[in-house]
Amino acid sequence: MPDLNDSNDPISTAAFSAPAGAEGTRSVTVRLAPADRSDQPVVANYSAINLAPGMAFIDFGFIEPATLASLPRAAQLGGKMPEFLNGRLAVRVAIGYDGLAQLQQQLTRVLSELSKAAKNRDRV
Repeated sequence: MPDLNDSNDPISTAAFSAPAGAEGTRSVTVRLAPADRSDQPVVANYSAINLAPGMAFIDFGFIEPATLASLPRAAQLGGKMPEFLNGRLAVRVAIGYDGLAQLQQQLTRVLSELSKAAKNRDRV
């Protein structure tokens, strides 16, 4: 079993909050060790969520940027819009509803921080 306290492992770290009874919540750091090539970033510019009983499937894909850029121009000029777009499925993640709720909380926090940073940058 790998030593999870070994700081030399290439890991990603995130805080996990769990109910702690009357004291509120307590955070625990979760360290994830990579398996195979899971530590390699995957580029995606498209995402979709499909629900199933007890879980959600999140698809991350890639559509050619030139294709995406051509859509608004075609719409403005009254051109024919494609019936569908071809892209590549980069990764599909299956996650339980509890994990989906945690992901939503993390995304909300990150987007709020990005919004604050953008407002502060605009003031300068």
